[in-house]
Amino acid sequence: MNKLEKRRWAENLFVKFILTNFAMSRIGKKIVELPDGVSATIDNNVITVKGSKGELVYTIHPDVTVSVEEEGIICVPREGVAGRAAKHSSALWGTTRARIANIVRGVSEGFEKKLELHGVGYRASMKGKDVELVVGYSHPVLVEALEGIEFAVDKEVITVSGIDNVLVGQVAADIRAIRKPEPYKGKGVRYQGEHVRRKVGKVVGAAAA
Repeated sequence: MNKLEKRRWAENLFVKFILTNFAMSRIGKKIVELPDGVSATIDNNVITVKGSKGELVYTIHPDVTVSVEEEGIICVPREGVAGRAAKHSSALWGTTRARIANIVRGVSEGFEKKLELHGVGYRASMKGKDVELVVGYSHPVLVEALEGIEFAVDKEVITVSGIDNVLVGQVAADIRAIRKPEPYKGKGVRYQGEHVRRKVGKVVGAAAA
């Protein structure tokens, strides 16, 4: 075996090692268990999951195969791919499994995000199904409840809930964006438990110096 043949042999061995050990998704390999009262069906690469809180539909990527078995929902990457396609398929494998797991949790338990209002005079109130914010502007800001989203207000805490975690997260992010926390006094809308890095004001900084 000459040097060129040895090099090709080593390269092929390395590729096989990478595909065997790193193309597998640790998340994708896990079975998504179906809680009591939750059912799932697949039709034309579309999975429908029904539970006590509602129904969600998700379109499966062609590079991932999903099946509903007795033990739960099983996701596997499409066979016959290699190289970059294998890496892409592996990424989609884990993403698909995670998305389906969130759907199952959503229709059985639901999701929620809480936001806090910080600032003198800042407040939130319910207007029917919508929520109205007073956060330092010359006028109140009305946030309409999208389909599948519910709001609740308790003092300065707003709760966004729903069965779709992506939609819940997006609505919560949109509310936070109305008045992002500013770094000097921390006024604004923030996620509950969020740490806001504070800056020292110019006057205080000059006095300290």
